[in-house]
Amino acid sequence: MKKSTTGLLIGSALVVGLSGCASSASQSSAQSSTSADREWYQHPFVCGLAGSLIGGGIGYATSGSSDEESGAAVGATAGAAIGGLLCADRTPEPVAPQCPTYGEVPAGVATDAQGCPLDSDNDGVPDYRDQCPGTPAGVEVDAVGCPLDSDNDGVPDYRDQCPNTPAGVEVNALGCPASVVLQNVNFEFDSAQLTPGAQQVLNGVAERLVNNPDVRVSIEGHTDSVGSAEYNRDLSQRRAESVASYLAQRGVPASDMRSIGYGEERPVATNETDQGRAQNRRVELDEWN
Repeated sequence: MKKSTTGLLIGSALVVGLSGCASSASQSSAQSSTSADREWYQHPFVCGLAGSLIGGGIGYATSGSSDEESGAAVGATAGAAIGGLLCADRTPEPVAPQCPTYGEVPAGVATDAQGCPLDSDNDGVPDYRDQCPGTPAGVEVDAVGCPLDSDNDGVPDYRDQCPNTPAGVEVNALGCPASVVLQNVNFEFDSAQLTPGAQQVLNGVAERLVNNPDVRVSIEGHTDSVGSAEYNRDLSQRRAESVASYLAQRGVPASDMRSIGYGEERPVATNETDQGRAQNRRVELDEWN
């Protein structure tokens, strides 16, 4: 009885001490893990008692009646080891999520099934860094997810009808200083029929207008002074309507456009030369409020 009692007492002391140390180390490495979070059978006292009983039995079995102290020491050591195993904190360490594209993901960021941060507009910039959410598909963006604005006029490139506006020039919603002459938008001779080259130019115009759903435009036709004023006004009206009709076919809402024919009333150059008359035969695009 004496050596069992000795093994029990020594083993209890060692196991409780070791268990307490293990619990303290666990708390310093993971603040959320405490001995109170463990199951009842992992409490240091319970582990110590169980280890001591087991250790006492081992000490009794491994010693003879003449070697009680040796058996008690063996039992205590074994009990401490067993108690330590019983009390060990097996809570797995949290692992930071990894994304094949972005690497480690910051805590609290919403991720998909692959562990990658969400990118709602699929522009290559995750939502938690995206300063311009909702960018249209296919639009090139910068490092913070905002559409590029090459001329820094406040109108992104994919909407900008005048992408090379000089610095400091005030622009309208189309990114243009004022009304825009649609360069190379030409017609068949004495006709409102668009040339193939004109249609190519208008394809780009339509794309930008579709990307500007809040913008309404005035399509204005102009002619030189050859012919009567009434005929020129009618021709310029038909040409403006031809442009509007083509843009509508490319997706621009008809309700966002109006067509006006000014004929020869608003020349931008002299009508005395071929070059001047060519400049006067034009179609302009202006913002319509």
